[in-house]
Amino acid sequence: MTTADSDTAATTEFGLAFELTPSDSARADAERDQILSDPGFGKHFTDHMVSIEWTLDEGWHEASVHPYGPLQLDPAASVLHYAQEIFEGMKAYRHADGSVWTFRPDANARRLQRSARRLALPELATEDFVESIRQLVRVDQAWVPSAPETSLYLRPFMIATESFLGVRAAQRVAYHVIASPAGAYFTGGVSPVSIWLTTTYARAGKGGTGAAKTGGNYAASLLPQQEAYANGCQQVLFLDSSESSYIEELGGMNVVLVYKDGTLVTPDSDSILEGITRDSILELAEARGHRVERRRVTLDEWRDGVANGDIVEVFACGTAAVVVPIAELKGEGLHIGSPAAEGGPLTMSLREELTDIQYGRRPDVHGWMTRLDA
Repeated sequence: MTTADSDTAATTEFGLAFELTPSDSARADAERDQILSDPGFGKHFTDHMVSIEWTLDEGWHEASVHPYGPLQLDPAASVLHYAQEIFEGMKAYRHADGSVWTFRPDANARRLQRSARRLALPELATEDFVESIRQLVRVDQAWVPSAPETSLYLRPFMIATESFLGVRAAQRVAYHVIASPAGAYFTGGVSPVSIWLTTTYARAGKGGTGAAKTGGNYAASLLPQQEAYANGCQQVLFLDSSESSYIEELGGMNVVLVYKDGTLVTPDSDSILEGITRDSILELAEARGHRVERRRVTLDEWRDGVANGDIVEVFACGTAAVVVPIAELKGEGLHIGSPAAEGGPLTMSLREELTDIQYGRRPDVHGWMTRLDA
C-alpha cells in the first residue's frame, strides 16, 4: 500500500480510483506526538484529506488523497448562498494490537445518502464512502492516538460548489474527508450533564431538514445553546415546535429514558436525526432482553415519570460522548431532577459494552467494526 513516504503519486482501484499525492510538509514525529498528547477536539488536523468531484455530466470522478489545505471557492458557490451542505461524524479507534478500526461506516454512508436526497445533492455509493475513509486513515494512520478513550475523529462532508445564484440544485459538488485527533471526552470519568429546555426556539419543523445531517440545523441550535450556557447547562433540549410539548433531541445528541420495568424509550419524529450511536445502544439493550420503544414523548411524561418513580435513568448519546447521564432538565419555571444523576447501572453498562466493542476489548458479535489499516 502506498504511504505518505512514497516518492510519486499512486492509484488504488476500487469503485472509484483514488490518486495519492503525498504531502511534502507532513508534521515531524515529535510535533505530531506532542499534538496527540493533548489533542482536544477539532483543533488539529492530519496531513492529508480526501476530495472527490461530482458534476451533472460526469458523475463522481477525480477521487484523490492529497495534502490538507484550504478549499478554493468562487464567491458565488451555491453552498455559500443556499446552504446546500451535508456532513457525517465518525471515529477511527486504535486497538491494543496497533490496528485501526472504525464503527459502522456503512450506516454513516446510508445516512449521508439520506441527507443528500433531502438536500438535493448527489448520493455517494456506500463502497466509495467507506473507501474514502480507508484511504485517508491508511496514509495518516500515525495520527490515530492510542491513549484510553482517544480516537481520530473523521469528518466527511459534501458541499455545492457550482458558481450560480439561481435557486436550484447545484450541478457541481465536492465531497471531502478531513480528520482530527480527539482526546477523551471525559478526562476524569464520565460526568453527567445538565440540560436546558428551550421553549422559544425549534431545531427543525415538520417536513423540514431535521432528519438530515446538515449544517443549517446546527446553525439553528447555536443561539439556544448560548442560552443553555447562560443558565449553567451544557446542552439544549428542543421540542418539535415552539408550541409543542413533544421532546425531540439535544443540540448534538439523542435522548433515552429508562423505565423501572427495563423498557428504553426514545423520542421519534421525522425531524430527529437518526443517531447511529443511539440505534447501536438500543440494539445492545434489545439483545439483553430489554423492550425498546421509539415513539413520541411528552415533557409531562418525563416529569411525571421521574416524580412517580416510573423513570429510573435518563441519558443522552452521540458520537462524541457515546453515552452521558443527564443530571437534570431545567427551563423557565421547570426543573426535573434525575433519579440516577451519576449514571444508572443500565446507562453505564451499555456505555461500557459499546466502547469495549469500538476499542476491541470484547468480541464484535454484531459485525459493526471495519478495519482501516489493512
